[in-house]
Amino acid sequence: MEYRPLGRTGLRVSAICLGTMTWGTQNTEADGHEQMDYALDRGVNFFDTAEMYPTPYADETLGRTEEIVGSWFAARGTRDKVVLATKALGPGKRFTKVRGGPRFDKAQLEEAVNDSLRRLRTDYIDLYQLHWPERPANFFGKLGYDVAEDPGDWASYEETMAALDGLVRAGKIRHVGISNETPWGTMRYLQEADRGKGPRIASIQNPYSLLNRSFEAGLGEIAIREDCGLLAYAPLAAGTLTGKYLGGANPEGARLTLQPQNSRYRTPQGEKAVAAYVDLAKRHGLDPAQMAIAYVVSRPFTTSAIIGATKMWHLKTDIAAEEVKLSNEVLDEIEAIHKVYTYPCP
Repeated sequence: MEYRPLGRTGLRVSAICLGTMTWGTQNTEADGHEQMDYALDRGVNFFDTAEMYPTPYADETLGRTEEIVGSWFAARGTRDKVVLATKALGPGKRFTKVRGGPRFDKAQLEEAVNDSLRRLRTDYIDLYQLHWPERPANFFGKLGYDVAEDPGDWASYEETMAALDGLVRAGKIRHVGISNETPWGTMRYLQEADRGKGPRIASIQNPYSLLNRSFEAGLGEIAIREDCGLLAYAPLAAGTLTGKYLGGANPEGARLTLQPQNSRYRTPQGEKAVAAYVDLAKRHGLDPAQMAIAYVVSRPFTTSAIIGATKMWHLKTDIAAEEVKLSNEVLDEIEAIHKVYTYPCP
């Protein structure tokens, strides 16, 4: 397993990160423990979770995934072997019962961190991330921007950074990151840190896959020049890049079969792109999932690719993708497909 710097923190994390968001819905506590055992044994030292997990979100399951991670730490005594990342909920109509509606102000972030620490059964979090912007912005597949949608009613960067700084000084979190952010938002956090107003962000957790390479357009340069690398979520585009949904198939128990409302990666152009990538992989004797993950891992701005699996054989395939090195011929053919199907599923 390759290990890479996590920003300027001094920590080194595995190029594959274990995602956890199905633990508590599609996966049991025992499943989660088995996955963590296997991942750690294979050299994965980086786990990512969130207070809102498992998905799909429900008030009654809030924090259940963190509890599963915490029970594993307690049972195995492995806390010191893992770089642990979690996230604070951003605002949204679904979350009004959480602290009266999540915000990134001092009181809310302190409460969120304390609750996560309790569920995770630890006294520190290595990487604490803001799950999505509090302000209206382009994320979760949105490409257009309408300034008229912005009421301006969001915590200032100064307040948020001061709150995070206080949590770092208290030893409850060690480093901070952002997620589902834009180039403007990322630079604002970096500017505040450069002014000495809070901790420097170490990472950006955004979607990145063969179906959505929009990170490259503005954030790729920031990630490299500012040592603020990508934690790429959905490198398999919710499993579509395996090819299992081609032709309108809905395999029993698959995520998008159980959650048909998640249509982000099931578009006409996306279907055509997936077919082309799967064909490419098969012609070169590659597993389509491993080719897709290997591509994400190979990008110069990527710190780690976050993989999630509901079955152990999926997990084994995905972790092994880190060992796959794509030939120049395969990379050239990927670029040719990308020119035809550019950001089919943003």
